Amino acid sequence: MTAAAVAGTTAGRPPAAVVSGGTRGIGLAFSRRLVKLGFRVKALYRSDEDGARGAVRELGPRLNTVRVDLSDGASVAEAAEAIVAECGPPVVLVNNAGMNVDRPFLEMSHDDWRRVIDTNLSGVFYLTRALAPAMVASDTDATIVNVGATTGIRPRRNGANYCASKAGLLHLTKCLALELAPRVRVNCLIPGNTETDELVERFNLNDPDARRRMLDEIPQRRIADPEEIADALEFLVGPNSAYMTGQKLVVDGGQFMW
Repeated sequence: MTAAAVAGTTAGRPPAAVVSGGTRGIGLAFSRRLVKLGFRVKALYRSDEDGARGAVRELGPRLNTVRVDLSDGASVAEAAEAIVAECGPPVVLVNNAGMNVDRPFLEMSHDDWRRVIDTNLSGVFYLTRALAPAMVASDTDATIVNVGATTGIRPRRNGANYCASKAGLLHLTKCLALELAPRVRVNCLIPGNTETDELVERFNLNDPDARRRMLDEIPQRRIADPEEIADALEFLVGPNSAYMTGQKLVVDGGQFMW
């Protein structure tokens, strides 16, 4: 599949894709895949300047980075307006950015709650609300992929804020699919445990015993490569999923089966 297969070109320009959290981890794999497919990618990031520079070095002129705080609706609207003015309405929007602040519920502060909800849920609203009017008004069909988490379906300890944000994202996906149809399809991609620096650090996976315990919970007996999650993204933004909207696609090696 190529970007042309999804959307063709717009006024001689390659079609645009926007990826929040697109400069590291799974988000970088998404940006890499979309560049490979021929999109012009705007990768949004909050604070990791080294990651942003590294993404530009790796992916070249087809990727530009935009620093924006997704919890600030006014800043998001300003950034979105600039993106549309420069690139035209995006054909693909990937709401990937997210954060964790783990605490036992009885120790969770208002700020712990707000920071996670503001980024993981409100940030998706702000960015989608800012870009969707241009996407709906465009002559080209478009796709939004919200990146969820298995904990949006199955709870875990010490993560009420994160679990609630991802559960809310699932229902927001359905609402957006209903209201933005038929011009824009909206689906939720739910990765399982994926080999990123964040996962390794968070679960101490350089310790063989810790890694083995995680693998014991996964029928496939391995952790996903980020490129495998990008494979699922490619399906969701491509023509083979043209009749699919308002759905969740779980890619977790069978760890959670619903």
